[in-house]
Amino acid sequence: MKITVMKRFFIVIALLSFSLIIGCAGMEFAPKKGVLFYHKELPAADKAVKDAKKAGRDTECPEDYKAAKRLKKKAYDTYLSCKTEKGRKMAKEAAEKARDLCKTVIVNFDFDMSVIREEDKAKLKEVIDYAKNNPKIKIVIEGHTDYTGTEDYNQMLSDRRAMAVKEYLVKEGGISKARISSVGYSELEPIASNGTQEGRAKNRRAKVHY
Repeated sequence: MKITVMKRFFIVIALLSFSLIIGCAGMEFAPKKGVLFYHKELPAADKAVKDAKKAGRDTECPEDYKAAKRLKKKAYDTYLSCKTEKGRKMAKEAAEKARDLCKTVIVNFDFDMSVIREEDKAKLKEVIDYAKNNPKIKIVIEGHTDYTGTEDYNQMLSDRRAMAVKEYLVKEGGISKARISSVGYSELEPIASNGTQEGRAKNRRAKVHY
């Protein structure tokens, strides 16, 4: 009986997939681009990029998101050109890049203060460690206040809070000032109600993007 072209195609794909399964460990069933099974790093990169999009990272930091997506595509292209190990490595990098998109830390302040609290120093250590391991990244610090006081006073207070975090990263972490920018937004960007004590406490903050 004659085998159709379509049947031949599926037989070839099945044989290719089977050869990959028996020849390599750590494979996952993830049909894509005519291949049924991939090393786990490839579907993991797919998931990381999809999760980043679901979390809104594609709009929050679009350029970094696009870079992660491009790297994931390149990983697949490299993998399918028979450069298996290189493709796996690139896929792992793409997944890490996607997971690290728009990293932020929030540091809170006591009323009318711009002093880093002891309980927030562990958060800033995360920023310091990441910055040391990724010397090309830039850090942006936003200072904020609640609505108590005049807008002009709150502008100065928000500037001081952002600067306090910057100085801490420079002094305690040895991060170059050239890598850090700071800006104050006064009371203009609350994240909670200013009508409650709890809400005002949340608004007295600095947000670190890294």
